[in-house]
Amino acid sequence: MEYTPPKTAQKNSMLRNTLLLAQFEVKKMLFNPRGLIALAAFALVWLLILLYPISSASSFLINPDFSGIIEGIFGPDAVSELFKWPVAELAVYWIAALYIFPLFSIFVSADQFATDKSRGTFRFLTLRAGRDSLFFGRFIGHMALQSILLCLTVIATILLAANRDMSLLLPALISGLIVTLNLIIVLLPYTALMAILSLYASSARQATIYAILVWAAMSISIAIINNYLPIISELKWILPGSQISLMINTQGLQTFMYAPVALVQAGILLFLGKVYINRSAL
Repeated sequence: MEYTPPKTAQKNSMLRNTLLLAQFEVKKMLFNPRGLIALAAFALVWLLILLYPISSASSFLINPDFSGIIEGIFGPDAVSELFKWPVAELAVYWIAALYIFPLFSIFVSADQFATDKSRGTFRFLTLRAGRDSLFFGRFIGHMALQSILLCLTVIATILLAANRDMSLLLPALISGLIVTLNLIIVLLPYTALMAILSLYASSARQATIYAILVWAAMSISIAIINNYLPIISELKWILPGSQISLMINTQGLQTFMYAPVALVQAGILLFLGKVYINRSAL
């Protein structure tokens, strides 16, 4: 009679395998030559953003004349919360990161499974870890890497603000924590969707193309539906990133208003990914 391990032992084994796979994924992306080149490019881009747009634009945000001009152009309520941030550098960072990091997530998460499929190593991996562990391990690993890079850019922005005015250090730390948590939540559905697309694609480039096509098709379809059937305009919330434009005009704890949107999207996408990887003959 074949021995079946208890369910608790199976769950512990799955969790352990998932975390080991996530740890391996982070190390692989951080220490191989291809990953180091990507990290160097990422660091250079953010250095330029910090030195020029964020550092320069923050000086305008603390100028009352500039805020009057902006409110005159966009309306008093369109960007009113932007000028209430206690740290101007983080206000500008908030806008830049909301749009840049999702794009970065699409590219950095495009190869979660595509290379294994093309090389035929996926079957080898599933012999040593369950498909659920492999799927969630890769997802957690890519989220961990993005979270590390995100934290580094937030820390650099905090140091930039403290260099301008040391009294801003404490409010910058608080705002930085809020920004970091928010952006991690925003990236969840993007990384989950790329996990699914990389399961379907045969290369990272193909997965990226699929992502662009999915976003374009969904955006156009939702716009057409909203035009003819405005009664179901809430359909827009199924598109990852649909809340980003609304998040710009928030600050402090208000920034968590739209967190449930990204969390629900990520939960649905992860469930679909789990079903797909277990039912596909990969």
